[in-house]
Amino acid sequence: MRAVREMTCGRETITEAGPEPKRNITTNPPRLVSRSATPISETVLRFIPVERAIYILPVVLLFVSLFVGRYMMDPVETFRILVIGSANALLDGASTLLSTLSGHQVVLPAFEQTWGVSEQTVVFRIRLPRVIAAMLVGGGLSLAGASFQGLFRNPLVSPDILGVAAGAGFGAALGILVSGNPWVIQVSAFAFGIVAVAVTYGIGRVYHNSSTLILVLAGIIVGSLFSALLSLAKYVADPYDTLPAIVFWLMGSLSSVSNTDIIAVAPPILLGSLCLYLIRWRINLLSLGEEEAQALGLDTKRMTVVLIVASTVITASAVCISGIIGWVGLVVPHIGRMLVGPDFRNLVPVSAILGASFLLVVDDIARTLTATEIPLGILTALVGAPFFAYLLTQKKVGWT
Repeated sequence: MRAVREMTCGRETITEAGPEPKRNITTNPPRLVSRSATPISETVLRFIPVERAIYILPVVLLFVSLFVGRYMMDPVETFRILVIGSANALLDGASTLLSTLSGHQVVLPAFEQTWGVSEQTVVFRIRLPRVIAAMLVGGGLSLAGASFQGLFRNPLVSPDILGVAAGAGFGAALGILVSGNPWVIQVSAFAFGIVAVAVTYGIGRVYHNSSTLILVLAGIIVGSLFSALLSLAKYVADPYDTLPAIVFWLMGSLSSVSNTDIIAVAPPILLGSLCLYLIRWRINLLSLGEEEAQALGLDTKRMTVVLIVASTVITASAVCISGIIGWVGLVVPHIGRMLVGPDFRNLVPVSAILGASFLLVVDDIARTLTATEIPLGILTALVGAPFFAYLLTQKKVGWT
């Protein structure tokens, strides 16, 4: 029994109430809240420091690529050759510099070498230039592709959208027909790649319209023109000598890369990449559209020119030593978006690192899978096309 105390008109009234109802002490089991299925990739990425792993990946792959090949080398011995050989090269250079400055011969002590000349030649003269070239080309093409996709606000854009690849292909074919000298071929490919983009931009200026749509249409026109000229060059080429060289160059390969080629193309690729890295946050504004970017205070015309020039220099420099390698600049930026999102402040460096790693792995497969080397363009297409088809099946939004 429980008493209920009431106040009625200032008087206190006590009334009897019925027995207190029993409380249901049975606790219901907690209800499971249904959640939408979390993708496996997102679950894994919660426990893996993706950013750190991405930055370490090229270093690991570089070392692996030095001892993997038809002639397999011991990893420990390869590491010793790389470290001690590099240290001896630095000491030799320092000795030469000190001898020049002091006027008398200076010889610094060097580390003892326990390996043969053949192993050192394989590491420093054959594999290391090729590995560095693969990283430069892959990283440059991916970086240029990501930048162009942000500029044109189109996920299907690749670095050759403005005709640079078609121009470089015609330039290389012309160099093979005229001279056949590797330096002539590379210079001609680089020059005609720059000319193709200059013509594309000039067409946009003729129409007094710098919109991205005009640039894309002009790129299609220029690309078709240089493709026709390339077909003409192959038609007049010697079918037993120059034509196979042209066809092999167009399929892409790094088999003939030397230290001299690295010294020639590394500065423009690195300078263009540095330029894109410094303006990466402005690419976020360009991806919003021209009117929105101008409303936020961005000089869209100047920034478009800077981005096009930097990306073109990177692409032309990469193509002139490797040939035409497709799908790298198209697919790799999408992989970067899946890992770090669409923010170009993170996407630009990640795309470069992933592109360098991707082409390095593809090049390792190209030179070890069969007895004869497979052109890189074939392997990148075999890997990139199915993966891009997979991306199309995913309902992903917000790529910029």
